[in-house]
Amino acid sequence: MVKLLDGNIIAQALKEELITRIAKLKCPPKLSIIQVGLDPASTVYVKNQERKAKEIGINTNIHQHKETTEIDLVNFISSELKNDDAVIVQLPLPKGFSTNKVLSAIRPDQDVDGLHYINVGRSRLGYKGESFFWPCTPLACIEILDRYKIKIEGKHVVIVGRSNLVGRPLATLLEQRNATVTQCHSYSRPLSDYTLLGDIIVVAIGKPKIITAEMVKKDAVVIDVGMNRDEKGNLCGDVDFDGVKEKCSFITPVPGGVGPITVMELFANTVLASERNQE
Repeated sequence: MVKLLDGNIIAQALKEELITRIAKLKCPPKLSIIQVGLDPASTVYVKNQERKAKEIGINTNIHQHKETTEIDLVNFISSELKNDDAVIVQLPLPKGFSTNKVLSAIRPDQDVDGLHYINVGRSRLGYKGESFFWPCTPLACIEILDRYKIKIEGKHVVIVGRSNLVGRPLATLLEQRNATVTQCHSYSRPLSDYTLLGDIIVVAIGKPKIITAEMVKKDAVVIDVGMNRDEKGNLCGDVDFDGVKEKCSFITPVPGGVGPITVMELFANTVLASERNQE
């Protein structure tokens, strides 16, 4: 019988652990969130981050720039936020902005999204014990497997998606844990030839219900990173949950799977940044 990988339960456990760590600090962690433009969906998301951060004791400042230029934004980050423990930029940025230039203005030790080129480089090289940050969604995927005691070592993991935010860093994390990793993308055809080999399948490609029951072998573990809207406007993942759940051994729901944990991993990186600064 399939077992649900409940992200809300894991997120709550992480939240309690972070509250304990924050209580040991000399002063609360400080996180700055930058939003460019006033996209309503982004505004709601940022406000939710602020609320959840406050619940665990992280001081959050939201810097909303209705209109700005790339150079002004870069200067603002490098000068005005230089004393903050952690800084993140709400993506995507408006058309005309260079995401790499803006993210590079954040110091690597503040980059709790793990997207600065130095943090990306260190993660790709598989550095261990270095003061850098991994992106939060890959950390959430590993957290799920570990909390549910699902073995990684020796397993064949198929990742559908090769983004810098999820697929590529996750592949490195899994390889460090001695998994055999196959990474798929839009040119991997037929996709089912690869997914059917996976003991563990992680899907992060941004296409609603692209993974169906016929593409998953019996008793596989399925982690769905996708967040989409179906034809009725309901939230759904990249996996056809109703079909696949009858075939796999473990599966994450959407919503309530990877998402809540990803938020807590962001806060965990923020707390870690603050701990390093207060050492």
